[in-house]
Amino acid sequence: MDGRPVTVQRAGRIEDGACRHLLVWRAGPGWRMVSSGVLGGGLGEREWVLNAQVRAGYGRLDPDAHLAELAAAQGLVGPGVGLMTAAEVDACTWAEDGGVTAVVTTGIGVPTWAAAPAPDAPSTAGYVPGTINVLAVVPAAVADAGLVNLLATATEAKVQALLEAGRDCSGTPSDAVCVAVRTPAPGESVDPFGGPRSLWGARLARAVRAAVFEGAVLDGERRAEYDGPPLHPATVPGCELADALAS
Repeated sequence: MDGRPVTVQRAGRIEDGACRHLLVWRAGPGWRMVSSGVLGGGLGEREWVLNAQVRAGYGRLDPDAHLAELAAAQGLVGPGVGLMTAAEVDACTWAEDGGVTAVVTTGIGVPTWAAAPAPDAPSTAGYVPGTINVLAVVPAAVADAGLVNLLATATEAKVQALLEAGRDCSGTPSDAVCVAVRTPAPGESVDPFGGPRSLWGARLARAVRAAVFEGAVLDGERRAEYDGPPLHPATVPGCELADALAS
């Protein structure tokens, strides 16, 4: 696994007339996660994370149920986290720092600042699919307050990376984050901190910053060269990857 505590698999399924891919981290028991995902969001024990690519202009009003269907089709059981993006998940980027792994899918089709005047409706012409989804895995036991702080640190690092990549935004309107830490064993001490100058917060920040920076640069290059992610009408052998981060 090249030192990574995570192995992210890639799979495909037919949806809306094309094969669309998804990424799965089968974490198993022993992890606590905090997430803004529409499925399994909040804070608690979670055993998997799914990041599914959907069509541009996705219009279902029950994304949590949709993600649950996709999870079941992958044989995922127990509590988990489901994320969604119209960006190309094949182009995920990742970085590792001191044992912390960050896996990011980046689509900056609708860049925005978190605090901004109410904008006009964004144009749907051309290639605009977006969403920056961040999964950060910390192989240590961290208190719940520290875990929430790690979520904030990951978001700060994302914004730093976007600015360093020359993107005039703090993200997109639909970004999501998931941070996973080890569930403490009985009697095990936990790290109370997750800010950017804490041990694990600093490592997480560097990993997230590196993965988002690379993703933002590649996203800009893709948008300059073509009108959208490549689609095919049926799944093919290349859709399935046992370790999407190794390719």
